Amino acid sequence: MNRRDFLRKTSFSVGAVWAAGELIQNAKALVDPNEYRPKEVRKGDMLYRELGKTGEQVSLVGLGGYHIGHQADESESITIIRSAIDRGITFMDNCWDYNGGASEIRMGKALQDGYREKVFLMTKIDGRTKVSAASQIDESLQRLQTDHLDLLQHHEILRMEDPDGVFAPEGSMAAVLEAQKAGKVRHIGFTGHKDPLVHLRMLDIASQNNFHFDTLQMPLNVMDGNFRSFGQQVLPRALKEGIGVLGMKSMGDGVLLRSNTVEPIDCLHYAMSLPVSVVITGIDSMKILDQASEAVRTFKPLSEFEISALLQRTRTAAAKGEYELYKTTSHFDGTAKNPQWLG
Repeated sequence: MNRRDFLRKTSFSVGAVWAAGELIQNAKALVDPNEYRPKEVRKGDMLYRELGKTGEQVSLVGLGGYHIGHQADESESITIIRSAIDRGITFMDNCWDYNGGASEIRMGKALQDGYREKVFLMTKIDGRTKVSAASQIDESLQRLQTDHLDLLQHHEILRMEDPDGVFAPEGSMAAVLEAQKAGKVRHIGFTGHKDPLVHLRMLDIASQNNFHFDTLQMPLNVMDGNFRSFGQQVLPRALKEGIGVLGMKSMGDGVLLRSNTVEPIDCLHYAMSLPVSVVITGIDSMKILDQASEAVRTFKPLSEFEISALLQRTRTAAAKGEYELYKTTSHFDGTAKNPQWLG
């Protein structure tokens, strides 16, 4: 199969994943595009995709938990969350440490009055020990006012040694598995934003422990392909292993937009064109909710020409990672600034 035929067969424009590197030439050997492509269905103005092998179906756009703790009045946060759900957004992202717990507390209030049953609820924990992880799980459940999480993820797997801590005999995975057995957790995943090699090592250590992750979360955007690329190095393996991929930082917390090379709609449509299950985006106002909703309503997978044009437009700005601060600085590394969260 030549490159043109390969791209034509994949409605998710898989060329975008590998276009900045040589892996496009070997893509067929890595994964069969007809097998890994998440099935998609449109209901009204919202699109829904399968989440790996979980059997779950989730909204293409996910509501980022960090940004719904920024509003001066928590009633505004609740309004944003409920409005998102009313528009068909079912994937709710959160974390034990976001805004000192305020994000989970506000989401917990928003999910009352029948809203909890309408969503796929995910949160993350920082603890690397069994004791700290168990405590954080219970605290998150209390804040979110729910008896179970649809997905729990090990947060900020940033350091090469993090996988060892997670899978140690008294590591955080021990607590997560106990929580799953007790019915507190349905699915298990992990997140990270620093370097693809850390994600790959996490998958290696999981395999050595006979464990299969349901999901993994990673940065995927128009600049990623040119610098320490998660899209080139991690995405093919995750797809081949049937892991549901959660894309994040489509705009790098807005930093990518400062390059003056792309607009928000470009960033969202690029990320949505990848074979991911969810594109998690920060929504801190009704205006940004409108932007995300419109991106889904108008979405059509980008063509090879459109992808090439975007990559060409961002190539110079992306070359050294200066706009992907989560890779090149400690700005986004909450656990580095607060090592006590690790336990």
